[in-house]
This record gives sequence, C-alpha cells and structure tokens, in this order.
Amino acid sequence: MTKLPVSITQSKIQKAKPNPEELVFGRTFTDHMFVADYDEEIGWHDHRIVPYEPFELDPASIVFHYGQTVFEGLKAYASETDGKIRLFRPEQNMRRMNESCARLVMPQVDEKLALDALNQLLEIDKEWVPKAEGTSLYIRPFMIATESFLGVAPSKKYRFMIILSPVGSYYKEGIHPIKILVENNFVRAVAGGTGNAKTAGNYAAALKAQEVADQEGYSQVLWLDGVERKYVEEVGSMNIFFKINGEVVTPALNGSILEGITRKSILELLRYWNVPVTERKISMDEIKLANENGQLEEVFGTGTAAVISPVGELNWNGDKMIVNNGETGELSKKLYDTLTGIQTGKLEDPFGWVVQVKSDLTTHA
Repeated sequence: MTKLPVSITQSKIQKAKPNPEELVFGRTFTDHMFVADYDEEIGWHDHRIVPYEPFELDPASIVFHYGQTVFEGLKAYASETDGKIRLFRPEQNMRRMNESCARLVMPQVDEKLALDALNQLLEIDKEWVPKAEGTSLYIRPFMIATESFLGVAPSKKYRFMIILSPVGSYYKEGIHPIKILVENNFVRAVAGGTGNAKTAGNYAAALKAQEVADQEGYSQVLWLDGVERKYVEEVGSMNIFFKINGEVVTPALNGSILEGITRKSILELLRYWNVPVTERKISMDEIKLANENGQLEEVFGTGTAAVISPVGELNWNGDKMIVNNGETGELSKKLYDTLTGIQTGKLEDPFGWVVQVKSDLTTHA
C-alpha cells in the first residue's frame, strides 16, 4: 500500500496522561491530530499531523449554517498479550464514512490512505492508548464544509480531521444494565432522510428528547419510527437487540437506522454460535406483550462507544418493563466478553476483524 505523505509537526508541550482508572468518555484528548484540506480544483492536499489545538474558520463557513458534516467513531486497544495496538474493523468505519459523505454531497476520502494517516497518528501518540481493563483510545475521524458562502449549496472546500481521546466506559453504569425511555413525542429520522448517515444533525435532533430522559433518570432514548410511531428503530447512541423466547431480534435496516459496525459484528457472532437471530420490524406492542408473557428475556444495545450495554428497564408511556430482573443477561455478558476479548487480544479472532496497527507500534509498559 502506498504510504500517505504526511508532514509532521511535533507538539512542544506533552500533556500529562490521565489516570486510566478515572477516564470519562470524550473529555481528554491526545497531543496531536491529523488534518487534510480539500478544494474542488485540486482535491485533497496538505496532509499533516500537528499539535492538538483550536483552529480558525470563517464565520460564513457552510458547516455552521447548513450542517454539512459527517463523522465516525472507532477504537484502538492495547493488546493484553503483547501490548501492541489493535483496531477493530477500521475499514468498515471508513467505508461507512464515505457512504455518509455521499448522502451529504461531500467528497470521498481514499479509505486506505485515511487508514494510513490514522496509523501515522497512532505512531506519534501511541503512549496515549490506555491499558486498564475497560479502557481504549477512541478515534474520531470527521469532515466539515469550510467554504465561506451563505448560499444553500454543497461546499467546494472541506477539512478532514482525526482526533484521539483515551476513554473509559461510555455509561457510568459500565456493563451493568441501563434504563431507557421510549420516545413518543419527537422524531429522529425517517426513511429517505439522513438517519442512516452519521451526521451531526441527527444527533442535534435527539438532544431535546435526551434532556427529558435525563430529567426522568434514564440513560438513553429509544426511538420509534417517524411515520407510524410504533416500530422500534434505535437508541440514541446504539442499535438495539431483543431476546424473545430464545430468538434474538433487531430492527431491520430501513433507511433511517444507522448501520452499526458493532451491530453487524454481533449479528455475525450470533450466527457463528447458531443462536437464532432475525432482522425485522418489531413493534413496542410486541415487546410489551412478550414482557407480559415472560418471554422478553434480554434487551441490549450495541455500539462502538459502549460495545454491549444491557438494558434493565424500558419505560413506554409510563409502563415500566423490567427486563431480566434488572440484571445483566447471560447472552449480553457472553457477547460483551467475547467482543472485548477479541478486541484486546485476550481471545482468538476467528473472523479476521482485528487489524494490528504496525509491528513497531507498542504501548509503553
């Protein structure tokens, strides 16, 4: 593979590394970041790794006014066996980012060169990969429209960046079950919109509902379809799965649900284990009935940030459904242990999901 020519400016000040036992999600950032610019006339150029710091944009930049931006999220892990840095299915993230770019009329990135840029960034900031159990280095590639123009049209200029953040658990509950509020008033996305793209507007549209959930003591919102308001779609930061009478069911991708990479991996893992699993429409009425009949055995969310998050309670129209006595289910725990074991090198990877960054990239002991 051709190596991407990247200019490197080392940070003169090395920030203190945080205590890995006290990490919270998305609050701490490493010493460097990757940046590249795009101009319609010359394409991508000026690939560089520079100190992590604020940067200037014109107040008329299109991203501020029309929300032309996409992002991704993946993680780097320190192998528990040899300390080497591992990525989990990174090519899937770059593929999905380009699919989001296509929906937002933004330029494609060369997926292999983008991964090479990430490799080079990790080489410089490798000491930031935490080694404590349950920690990782969160990777945020994103693209913004930078042309100064107040007309409603796709930008002719863009900036692609990658920043890194050492993280602990996404939820304060960790692997312990969370409580979810089913949303009935607000709509996140509909088929034909941008629900299956990873773009900022989808998350901004979810903030009001999340505020209400927070006030009522719930960790997340479960979104229903935007037309009939009866079919389950996804949780704010996760895809969702239900184990009903021995069968695992998850909403089918329908144009308004994000195609989660962890979701895809869980489906492949369940089928590898010969666990019955189906992708289809599933209504809240069906879930409520299954709960009343004692057949709703487990509920769990899947996503890069949380990996597997068991759900102990669903609140739909004031009806509180307690799942598995509010405890982590056997399948949820097995999926979490297996996936994190593969990611960190504790378990064998029979699928070829893990990419070792480079032979010379190791964390300090």
